[in-house]
Amino acid sequence: MRQIVLDTETTGIDPKDGHRLIEIGAVEVVNRRLTGNNFHQYINPERDIDPEAVAIHGITNERVADEPVFADVADAFWEYIRGGELVIHNAAFDVGFIDHEFGLLQNKRGGPRLGPVAEHCGVLDTLAMARKLHPGQRNSLDALCKRYAIDNGRRVLHGALLDAEILSDVYLAMTGGQTALSLAGVEGGDDAEGANSVSGIRRVAREGVTLAVTRPSEAELNAHRAKLDGIRQAAGECHWDALDEASQGSS
Repeated sequence: MRQIVLDTETTGIDPKDGHRLIEIGAVEVVNRRLTGNNFHQYINPERDIDPEAVAIHGITNERVADEPVFADVADAFWEYIRGGELVIHNAAFDVGFIDHEFGLLQNKRGGPRLGPVAEHCGVLDTLAMARKLHPGQRNSLDALCKRYAIDNGRRVLHGALLDAEILSDVYLAMTGGQTALSLAGVEGGDDAEGANSVSGIRRVAREGVTLAVTRPSEAELNAHRAKLDGIRQAAGECHWDALDEASQGSS
């Protein structure tokens, strides 16, 4: 599965007011693995950037004056995202700007149409996902970084590629945390003994095997409790508590 974790920076809030893209950052994830095949481009918006926007992302008119216009990078960007699933925090904002740029390009040059995004890509909104997972809580990217213990210390100002990289870590944590698993030397298909092997996972019979049970010392238990207290204070909740309640209810 190919996913593109994406973020943009813009000259202002609403493309209907003539605002344009000035930066696109995207991180490719294939089967929950970061591939390193990223897309990053600053763009000359052919208009001034609102001072309020500069205060958020720090990108000035002078910074993008010599960058290519969107028409010069549109084809490469389209080929990069087409057919993938876009993972975006507050997707309506970024997709709205991207579709607006493709629409302006179509009006200017004609020919084969690029976009709309939702007709050629899947779109997953991590803000909507976070609101379902954490109702009534703050679900900004910074809040999610704190909740999932993701390091965002470099995020002094917003930046499209940096935010996409951080969002990829947050998304993988929100959806299970496991980013990569490989079993060296395991081939697909049934082995000679008829053991069941599915997707590189080999089922091993364990008849006659006794597993040793090692119980924690009092010091280890105290360290564990202190760690859980830190999680509760930082995130406002701890999923371990729910597991404890479930286990007590079934005993």
